Formats: sequence, C-alpha cells, structure tokens
Amino acid sequence: MSEVINSFDSAEVEERAPLRVEIRCVTPPTEEQLSKIRDFMSRKYNDDDVEFSIVKDPSVIGGFKIFVGDDNYDWSALGRIRQLRKSFQALRREDDHDKIISLLREDIAEFKLDAGYQQVGFVTSVGDGIVLITGLADVEFGEIVLFESGIKGMVQDVLSGGETGIVLFGDESEISEGMKVVRTRRNAGIPISNKILGRMIDPLGNPLDGKGEIGAKEYFPIERPAPGIIDRSPVSDPLETGILTIDSMFPIGRGQRELIIGDRQTGKTTIAVDTILNQKGKDVVCVYVSIGQKAGTVAKVADTLKKHGADEYTVIVSSTASDPASMQYIAPYAGCAVAEYFMYRGRDTLIVYDDLSHHAVAYRTLSLLLERSPGREAYPGDVFYLHSRLLERSAKLSPKNGGGSMTALPIVETQAGDVSAYIPTNIISITDGQIFLENELFFSGQRPAVNVGLSVSRVGGAAQTDVMKKSVGTVRLDLAQYREMKVFTQFGGDLDSGTARQLRHGEALMMLLRQGKQSPMSLHEQVITLVAADRGVFTDVPVKEIKSYQAALLAFFDRERPALCLKIDHEKRFSEDLKEEIVDACERFKEKQES
Repeated sequence: MSEVINSFDSAEVEERAPLRVEIRCVTPPTEEQLSKIRDFMSRKYNDDDVEFSIVKDPSVIGGFKIFVGDDNYDWSALGRIRQLRKSFQALRREDDHDKIISLLREDIAEFKLDAGYQQVGFVTSVGDGIVLITGLADVEFGEIVLFESGIKGMVQDVLSGGETGIVLFGDESEISEGMKVVRTRRNAGIPISNKILGRMIDPLGNPLDGKGEIGAKEYFPIERPAPGIIDRSPVSDPLETGILTIDSMFPIGRGQRELIIGDRQTGKTTIAVDTILNQKGKDVVCVYVSIGQKAGTVAKVADTLKKHGADEYTVIVSSTASDPASMQYIAPYAGCAVAEYFMYRGRDTLIVYDDLSHHAVAYRTLSLLLERSPGREAYPGDVFYLHSRLLERSAKLSPKNGGGSMTALPIVETQAGDVSAYIPTNIISITDGQIFLENELFFSGQRPAVNVGLSVSRVGGAAQTDVMKKSVGTVRLDLAQYREMKVFTQFGGDLDSGTARQLRHGEALMMLLRQGKQSPMSLHEQVITLVAADRGVFTDVPVKEIKSYQAALLAFFDRERPALCLKIDHEKRFSEDLKEEIVDACERFKEKQES
C-alpha cells in the first residue's frame, strides 16, 4: 500500500508541472507587465505555478503574442486593430449613412481590448492534399481553417490520436510540418451578388475568366439545410428544354430533379447546354457546374453559351480534372449556393451538375486519404448522403417564401449502359426521374439518343402546359409498338398494309424526334410537329426527306400563320378548333408541295 501511495504522490507531482507560457515580442515585458500576465493566466487556467518563456519575434509589432499550449492571445498592435475592425463591422447596417461618423466615434470611444483569445493548431503531416494537425480541440466539422502561409482548408475528420484531418484548397507545397493553423469560426462559403451573372468562377468564388474581381459583398454558405415541406409548393410550372423528345414525353417542372444518365460521349452535356440555351428571355438564372472535366471541354461550353447570348444569365462554376480532389468535392455545393442565392430572392433557377460520377470519385479519394472505412466499390458509407443533401436543396418555394425555384439536372456517367451500378442507383433513387441515353441509338444516328422505354419523369403531366399535354396524343405508345414490331419483322415475311403503315409511322416519329444540337424548338414548333405527326402527315413522306419536310412545314406556319404561332406560345391552351386549324394548314401545305 505504501508503494501505491508513493507512486500516486509522484504521479501527482508530475501532473503539477508548471503552466508554460510563451511570450513572443520585440521588447521584453516589464516586471509589472509580467505580474499582470501571471495573474491573468492563474485565473484563466486555475494554476498559480506559471513559467514564462520569452522569445524575440520581429514580426510582433507593439505588444505581445502569448501561447499557452493550443491557445493563442494576440495582444499585439495588429491584434488590437483586428478587434477594432470587427467592432466596426458589427455596426448596424440599416442606419443612415450620415450617422456613420458619429457611430464610429462612439465605437472608438467605447472600445475595450478583449482577451484576444484564439486557438492555434500545428501541422503534423501533409500529403496528397490532406493535412493532419494537432490542437484546435474545439474546431467544428466543415469549418474553414487558415494556415500561416495564407492557404485555406476545411475540417473533414477527427482522427485517432487527437489529430484533425483537413482538406486543402491550395498548393500543399506551401504547407510544412510545424506550421501554425487557426480557426476562422465560419463554414465554407462563396462571395456572391448579382454581378456574378455572366462570370466563370472556381468553387471558392475566385474569377477564372480574366474579367477582374467580381466585387461581391455577401458571403453565402455552400452547405445549408434543404427547404422543409411547409416551405415548398407543388411542382407545376414547366421548364421547357426545347428538346421535342423531353418536352413531349418526359416534361421537367421548375423545382424538379431530373437525372441525365448514359455512357461516355452519348450527348449528356449537349442536352444540358441546349436546355440552358432555351431559357433565353424566360427570366431563368442558369448555373453550369463542371466537376472533373477537361479545361478544354469547359471552355467549349463557355464559348457555346457566349455565341448564343446565354452567358448573360449563366454562371459557370468550374473545377477541372487538374484541380485537387477537395475543389472537385465542394464544386457542386458552391454552384448550388449560387442558385440558392437567386432562388431565395424569388427567381427561377436551373443548375446542371456535370457530372456527379466524378464528384463521387473525388469524395472517395478524400475519404480513403482520411483513412475512412471503404465500403462497396471502395466508396465510404455516407456517399448516398453526399448527393442526397445536395439534390434535396432543389425545390419550388411557396409564395410566402418568395416563390423561387431551383431545377436540377444532375449528370451521371455509366459504364456499358449499366444503370444498376452503385452511384447511378443511388442518384436514381434521389431524383424525380431520369433521361437515359443509349449507346446503340446514338451510333445509329438517333440524337438525342433518348431511350423512351427506360426514361421517365415522375412529375409528368403536372409540369406540362395544356397545349403540349393534349398534343402529344399516342406518341409514346406508337413508339413502343414500333419497337416491338421492328423486332418481329427482322425475321422477314410479308406484312399486311396495316402493319406496314404502322412501321412507317414509327419510323417517321423516330426521324421527327431527331434534333440537332444548339437548336432548341419553340413551343409552337413542337405542338405543330406533334399534331401533324398524330394526323399522319409525315407517314407517307420518304424517311430521308422527313426532316427537310418538317423544316419546310414549320417555315410555312411562321410565314403564313404567324397569329396561330403566337397564340400557341402565349395562351398555351389546347382546343379542338386549334387542332383543326393546324391540320387544315398542314393540308394546305401538302397541296402546295404536290402542285
């Protein structure tokens, strides 16, 4: 028992090591200043045994910087200025400008230096865009930290051994072991204002287009909770893509999330870009987020938007394949924040995530480097939450909340058409439908290569105009029957006249659904095409001539029946009289062509 007591006493003595306080300064403190610092530290840490270590540091101008373990007290002249600046920033913004001088004077007169307390951590290792630090015991997940070299990082994990994992937003060559890191006490965000329209930025809000600073004054968080059910309205207003296949059979509503899925090089980005082009003049703010794409690919998209005048209402958030995984990870959240900024101000927005396959890979890279447990296909267990918390932020807000909307078009790349892979199935279960692009259709010349059987919109006719809904007729059913008949007729044999005509009708429909890129169709062009197809206007036209016949028919309507075209575009109402008027004009056009 005496040995146990002696061991306990010796351990207690070791625990009562003096409180080590490091003072960095140019001019050493006087005895009076040391006495005051000792009293402050004794009260703060409840320890009367204080041991000082004075280090000469030319960077400390006027006053002292005091370090106690992970804690830092900035009592220098620069620290006082920073505190005074924070005090100025806290002034009430709604006050009149003519009162600001008196407010500043009052604030300066009442200014008192606080403790200047700040936690400080130290780098233990760095590599592959991941920094491990010790200290900063109170740091929060997702908080931005600042390294001594000026590089920023984001807290992603608390590892075993008291270390914290940080993902870097900069060059890791500027980070070295032992370097100090401090908290910023705010989560990742992006500077934003209306001036961001027409710009290309990186996920941190830095301009990439060479047009100078954006000049944004607001700081919008890139992560925020999705709107609740009470804050939403039903999705009912259409967001027209200008693509006949989609607008007629798989309509997209404002506030919907519609997945674009398919193999590499099947036209996924083309559909998204054409949808952006079709929003011209419709008061929709568009955000194109590039994740892990080639810089040249992003430049082509930007050039296409500029060529068609769509850059004026579009923001491009780019994180290319050469960027660190951390930048690719936050890119879609940064783009979502830009769209949310306008949505919460009552605007309708459209956001394209191109693509979330690369986003998942970037997150997997970060997770493995942070030593998180790998799961299926080496993805971490929370990879579903990675995309659900992003896509759930798309919504149609209630009138009480401004009535704005955010429509999301996430893009996912499949391998050999495998929609049952891990990431595709995850995102299919989150979204409100998918547009599946098929390799076989694409290489046969059917573009956009939309597989009508596997594509679906779960919002459906609720987000379709009356005139479009009633003009579609039996197009989807006719295409399904055509596909079945085509399979049976491959084996040869004589066809009866009814079957032969149905095959010709199906071939005509497939040809009508072909549409060149960067050529979105207006509502009246789509409605006229559908009504004419339903009446069999194109059935007897040779297949190779159908597209030219369609173009001539639409030009005839623009030239001879402009009032009818305007009526369709503006009233958007269907009636039998309207249908008969379209059919009658088609007959007149047919007579002119035959004469």
